[in-house]
Formats: sequence, C-alpha cells, structure tokens
Amino acid sequence: MRILTYIRQVLDAEESVHIANNAVALENSKLVMDTMDEYGVEEALRLRESGIEAEIVAVAVGPARVQDALRTALAIGADRAIHVETDIRLDAIALSKVLAQLATQEQATLILSGGQQADWDSHALAAATAERLHWPQVTWTSALELKGTTLTGKHDADEGSESFTLELPAVVTTQQGLNEPRYPTLPNIMKSKKKELRKESLDQFDVMPKLKFVSAEIQVKNRLNKILDGKDAPAAAAQLVDLLRNEARVIA
Repeated sequence: MRILTYIRQVLDAEESVHIANNAVALENSKLVMDTMDEYGVEEALRLRESGIEAEIVAVAVGPARVQDALRTALAIGADRAIHVETDIRLDAIALSKVLAQLATQEQATLILSGGQQADWDSHALAAATAERLHWPQVTWTSALELKGTTLTGKHDADEGSESFTLELPAVVTTQQGLNEPRYPTLPNIMKSKKKELRKESLDQFDVMPKLKFVSAEIQVKNRLNKILDGKDAPAAAAQLVDLLRNEARVIA
C-alpha cells in the first residue's frame, strides 16, 4: 500500500512574530515542519513497523523553502517526497484539489494529515480532500491500527472518545497524543539527501485559490487594569458585573 503524509512548514513556536508589508515576516525566521504533521509521519512509520508493507510519500505545496520540511520528513523515515512548488498561497479547498489528484496519481490508499495548522488553525484540508475522493474520513484520531485493509481506532468527540472501524482507502487526521514523533538521527539526515524529492508544477493541477489574502496584523490587547476590593464580596461582585456590562461590554 501507499501512504501519503501531507507536510506544512510553519514559523517555529519559539520565534517572535513580526509583520512586514502587511504579512508575517518569514525571511529571517526559523521555519519548521508543523508539529501536527509530525504526528502523521510518525503514525505512517508505526503502521509500517507493525508489519504493514507500505511506501510512505511526504507531500507539500508551497515555495522552494518548503523543501526543508520535506527533507525533515525524509530524515524521519518517509521513503520519498513530492513538492508542488508555487508562491501562490492556496486555501484549504484549493489545496484539497492538489492533494486529491496526487493521491489518485500515486494510487494511495491512506492519507494522513495534521488535524489543524499551527499558523492558520484550519481544520478543512483533510475533510475537503476526503470529499473530493469520496473516501471515508476520521478526524482527531487518538489511536490507530491497521489489519489488512481494515482501519480501527479511536478519535476524540465532544463528550469523550469514539471507536471506529472503516475500510481503506481513507483520510485520517492526526493530533497530539496519537504518538510521540521521533527525531531524525544524523545518519538518517545524511541518507535523506539521497532520497527522491520530486518537483511538480502547480499548473498541471488546474487550481486557483478562491480565498484572497489581504493583510496580517498583530492584535493589540487592551486591559482595563481594574482591581476590586474583595473584603466586601457582595459589593465586589456587583462592581464586577457593572464593569463587565458597561465597560468591557461582554454581558448584557
């Protein structure tokens, strides 16, 4: 079988966010593979290590710098990578068209993708891809097991977790708690440089974003800095309600 793992590149969580020319400045910042997608690569490796014969293909869409994230995926253990190079910012629906076409071309039977993005916090890519392929999908997966073509496991729900069983092909989103991603070792980093990283042009996928990015700004948080005297609890409670209603305007 063939497993596709979708890879995104994001700003390192330790980096400060700066705005330049109405966009997040990335030129001199440290960029890394999205942590959510690390869980996807790790789970693909674990499925293979459980005895499943599988080729793992890392896929990314974006500018030339995204290849660094793909090389990380290869160093962790992916067999090869596909980079659809473009400087156009694609929304999740547009990305799903690319990913669905690649899944068809590669004859993949399982797609693993991070449940959300660390930067945009979008949950739409996996669902949109599954819809295009007419495949079943499982989101927020917390446990996964594959026997033959039957996928079983658990995923988070509003009031706990649910068990599931489905037949491949399928789309699955990964999250923290599913596994513990491994770090690439130096020997594997060296080996990754010899692994295939194929470039594709966005033109062949006939896709354009419907969402237009306009600008980015850092939200300024203004605090009222009110300190209430707690010695008289009823009076403090009444004052708090008054502040929330008339100054903060968060209650009616």
